[in-house]
Amino acid sequence: MNRRESIAGLAALSLSLQAGRLYAAPDAGSRLLVVFLRGGYDSASLLVPTASSFYYESRPDIAIAKPSSDLASCLPLSDGWGLHPALRESLYPYFKGGELAFVPFAGTHDVSRSHFETQDSIEMGQALDGHKNYNSGFMNRLATVLKGSTPMSFTEQLPVIFQGDAKVPNTVLKSLAKPSVDARQSSIIASMYQGSPLMGHVADGFMVRDGVLRELSAEMDAANRNAIAAKGFELEARRIARLMKDSYNLGFVDVGGWDTHVYQGAATGYLASRFDELGRGLAAFAQEMGAAWRTTTVLVVSEFGRTFRQNGNRGTDHGHGTVAWVMGGGVQGRRIAGEQVHVEQSTLFQNRDFPVLNEYRSVLGGVFRQQFGLSPEQVDYVFPGAKPLDLKLL
Repeated sequence: MNRRESIAGLAALSLSLQAGRLYAAPDAGSRLLVVFLRGGYDSASLLVPTASSFYYESRPDIAIAKPSSDLASCLPLSDGWGLHPALRESLYPYFKGGELAFVPFAGTHDVSRSHFETQDSIEMGQALDGHKNYNSGFMNRLATVLKGSTPMSFTEQLPVIFQGDAKVPNTVLKSLAKPSVDARQSSIIASMYQGSPLMGHVADGFMVRDGVLRELSAEMDAANRNAIAAKGFELEARRIARLMKDSYNLGFVDVGGWDTHVYQGAATGYLASRFDELGRGLAAFAQEMGAAWRTTTVLVVSEFGRTFRQNGNRGTDHGHGTVAWVMGGGVQGRRIAGEQVHVEQSTLFQNRDFPVLNEYRSVLGGVFRQQFGLSPEQVDYVFPGAKPLDLKLL
């Protein structure tokens, strides 16, 4: 049975009502990783509007040149768009191979331009005009809808996106090493909570930690012999893949360092290095997933984009619309998807930013509906009041 037949079968399943909520059993092979770029990355450097002369006028120091034989120029995509050259070796092959798509003019209608406020707003996934519940993130609600799902947050603390009724463990992998608490100490700590309401939580915490270390012990030994040369996100992404292909079907990781107010660079420089690291990490994740990549989807989002014009410090400031990435073995890629407008001064939001034409809850809701066969009621539970967009990305 192929992926599309599996999804069609899921959509045809009858749903049971439990505790007033609709549940669905997820496809056992379907996996989702959400990558959050914290800091608001400059999407106009990632996905370059090469057909816009206004882009080159607005960015005399940081614009990426139109596609040419020069390796510093952007990579040709389609419909007047180009890709940052730092992704030439890592992600460009996935785009050309049909496993990567971009959705420009995406984001939230929140206009606070505050990192923390907008990040929380996106992670909650709730309507902007309603009561904010910081204890209910959209990935937790997705895990609740998908009965039998196995979520994991690859972060030091449980983020807002995974807060909620479903029980979600978290573990950080970027600096994985020998645990600070050994088995004997774990036993002593657990005995201290024996008979208390926290006993179960403490035991579960140690069990998750021990399971992660057990599954990654071989990789850790290899790293000690310098077998893995890659650093940063690439190593972390490989570790995430090794866990997700065997144990978890919903994952979340955040990557910081995207707040480029000063000297962000163009084809080279600070931002280019970040794109290179991220691209190598995502490519490593895909490779490490092996056969499971065929039914895995990766979503890359950020809280907002950045100002279209460069600032006086050859950087960019907090903006509005951004570009979402959809990547995976079953993605109908090699496309720039969603509603678009020609980039010029008259189409900017408040004469400074990309507008939001593809609301992120609608974009993600459409992906979730296709990937997991969610009903309209289930999508509405994950993203209350949002209308899922059928961008035919899966």
